[in-house]
Amino acid sequence: MRRRSIWLWLAGLVVAGLLAGGVHAYRIARVGSGFSAEIMCNGVFVSGRALDDVRATDLRAPGNELLRFFNETIEREQKRVTASAYGFAPRTAIYRDGFGCTLLDGRSEQDLRAETPALDVMPLSDPQALWPEGERADPAALSEGVDKPALDAAIEAAFAEPDPVRPRNTWALVVAYRGHLVAERYAPGFDATTPLIGWSMTKSALNALIGLRVKDGKIGLTDRALMPEWRDEGDPRRAISLDDLLHMSSGLAFDESYDDPLADATVMLFARGDMAKFAADKPLVHPPGTHWSYSSGTSNIIARVLRATFASDEDYLRYAHKRLFDPLGMKSAEIAPDASGTLVGSSYLYASARDFARLGLLYLQDGVFANERLLPEAWIDYTLTPAKDAPEGDYGAHVWLKLPDSKDYGEPPMPDDTYYFLGYDEQIVAVVPSRELVIVRLGLTPKGGAWDHARDLAPIVHAFPTRDR
Repeated sequence: MRRRSIWLWLAGLVVAGLLAGGVHAYRIARVGSGFSAEIMCNGVFVSGRALDDVRATDLRAPGNELLRFFNETIEREQKRVTASAYGFAPRTAIYRDGFGCTLLDGRSEQDLRAETPALDVMPLSDPQALWPEGERADPAALSEGVDKPALDAAIEAAFAEPDPVRPRNTWALVVAYRGHLVAERYAPGFDATTPLIGWSMTKSALNALIGLRVKDGKIGLTDRALMPEWRDEGDPRRAISLDDLLHMSSGLAFDESYDDPLADATVMLFARGDMAKFAADKPLVHPPGTHWSYSSGTSNIIARVLRATFASDEDYLRYAHKRLFDPLGMKSAEIAPDASGTLVGSSYLYASARDFARLGLLYLQDGVFANERLLPEAWIDYTLTPAKDAPEGDYGAHVWLKLPDSKDYGEPPMPDDTYYFLGYDEQIVAVVPSRELVIVRLGLTPKGGAWDHARDLAPIVHAFPTRDR
């Protein structure tokens, strides 16, 4: 009897191990299916790229070996993509006009489509006008003092592939100088109208949306008890302010690593239908306002806080277009909500390189665009105030003040007053006030790729004179 009990106990451990392994495999497969469906859906329906190109470049490239076990089925008429690991853990993403792609999770496709508001996207008054009011570039704005040969050489280098093992994959590069579009280049298959993902550059657009709502008097930087999950009297998360969130100093636990498919960031983006709730449910591990920690979960909490300031979800979903994209002429821009209806403020803004440059120009011009003040007075000063505990003061209010990951700071280095919208796979909007520049680079540089923001953008920057010359 005793021997039989031992064998039963051992057998139970084996079964438990197999079950645990199966659960672990399912969780990973669910994230992989979600990523595949989301990227394919946006690549085809937002960016207008060929299915085979998205599959080969975005989903089967070096570094994504695990995704080779997943397959995607596209239904063009329904604007729907389903991905799975050979039928295991299937996930479906749907495209909605003006709102990108949303992974189904806890909500039916019928319900989500029924709740999607129509957008009245205002056309550019004169597309033939000079950018940013229209779409025409103005190379003539390269005035005296600009080193045109150096600029041309730097742009050429940004698209070069000197090391096939470590590709750059630059897809779009735009340079705006003194409010004029003076240079741009695109890789084959991409052009000035192609919307591409900004990943975490979305966070800087979220900063602008909050600034607009602050200007409206509907929200304040010192507001607290912001999420329903935090409002119990004994909950220490009640003390988290909007300012803490914008400066990534909430004190909430969140694992932003990308190497682990089950880290918080990847699970939130590709396996949760209510991303803000997932992040808001995390425990407090530091007193609010005392510890800086970069967190995409924080941005999605902010997007949910923003949502709560509107009387209806229709008004909320139209808000980014009505108050930010349309006034800036960002006609290509789409920011997707998750299945719960909250905008994915951490990651899911798609826009053309020209439109990302329009967003950068708004910041360069102190929140003024086309002679109209959009953002509150002093909002840009607030945005560029470093978080208290950010390493070396490198982060402001959802904007990077330095390049934390650059391994080569360029020769010569980037000007000290430069600040950045940064996104995964080396997306960047660089705003350089001292040179009156906005530079946008979009692409898909895999981990270990041969792109370095400072090294590769500094030659462009230094082809232009300083403002006082």
